[in-house]
Amino acid sequence: MSFTRYWQGDGVLVIGIAGALPRTEARQRTRLAVREAVAQWLNIAIDGISVQSQPGHAPRLLLAGRAAWLSISHDEGLSLAAVHLHGPVGIDVMRLVEIPDWFAVATDYLGPQVAQSLAACAEAQRPLALAQAWTAREAALKCAGRALGEWDGAAIDCRLQALPMPARFVATLAY
Repeated sequence: MSFTRYWQGDGVLVIGIAGALPRTEARQRTRLAVREAVAQWLNIAIDGISVQSQPGHAPRLLLAGRAAWLSISHDEGLSLAAVHLHGPVGIDVMRLVEIPDWFAVATDYLGPQVAQSLAACAEAQRPLALAQAWTAREAALKCAGRALGEWDGAAIDCRLQALPMPARFVATLAY
């Protein structure tokens, strides 16, 4: 399995798997890549690593019987996975695209301050700024164990790390 190591530190590993695959196949390949990457990272046998998932819940990573936190995100052509050995983790990836109703989306999901900040951006910079804000919010929500929902103003206590990505993508790690 071919994966790219995007970030490592503080007991966290982030990997990416490139390829335009149907969602089910992307999920299977990502889970296998997570097992392989963690086996290399921690120098343990892959047989002692498993990914458990239940519909409606974040996947869990079991390392020789003990749990680690796992978050996965997919967008067309790229899947990312983040593993945290010591606490909750969230990751989100977004392909840069023009969103015609960006102001309404930002207001509804990112809050009025972010929407106003985006409105002040140069038009050419707005897709990048929106993707950065969106991935930060979604990664933070995942880290907090919350589902994506309309803006409620509640602060989420986590560290955010923008990740280096291929040119068409933006990603944020929350831990």
